[in-house]
Amino acid sequence: MGRGKIEIKRIENSNNRQVTYSKRRTGILKKATEITVLCDAHVSLVIFATSGKMHEYCSPSTTVIDILDRYHKQSTKKLWDPKHENLSNEVDRVKKENDNMQIELRHLKGEDVTSLSIKELIALEETLENGLASIRDKQMELPKRLKKRIDKLEDENRQLTCIASQYEMDMEDNVREMGTGYHQRGGYNSQIPYAFRVQPIQPNLQDRI
Repeated sequence: MGRGKIEIKRIENSNNRQVTYSKRRTGILKKATEITVLCDAHVSLVIFATSGKMHEYCSPSTTVIDILDRYHKQSTKKLWDPKHENLSNEVDRVKKENDNMQIELRHLKGEDVTSLSIKELIALEETLENGLASIRDKQMELPKRLKKRIDKLEDENRQLTCIASQYEMDMEDNVREMGTGYHQRGGYNSQIPYAFRVQPIQPNLQDRI
């Protein structure tokens, strides 16, 4: 005896609704896995529960981003605004440039050069020679910079020495001038005007009485 048909409508009882969600979610994820394996299909499945919890499945041979890009191109529906599209294109461009730079760096290290053509090898050789020439120029320039720095420090040292010598000479001149003035005045015991006033001694009139 087969099961009776279940009316497809919202389950009012929250417990029954949660049990049904868990069972059907497991079943649909299982079906997505089976169709991926059996039919070599690319499947991306995202489920959000009423609580906000997310469950997802994506075929191992692809990614959700790839699925969305393919959907965007084939359905001609705009999933993102132009700003996000431009940003995505810029990210792709930067990734491509980074990949090219990584390949070029390996070539400069002498790695993976067997696949290069003669023309590419000649260009790589010129690049390395130019790099070596630039390094040699920098090596020759370093001693020149160092000599300029030393000359500058020596000039500053000479200027400071001249200033110190002049300062010492000025101090000696000041000391001599102070000594000359001291002797001209006769030292500290020169004539110092002191005024003394002698008071007359008053007789004691009481002694005469």
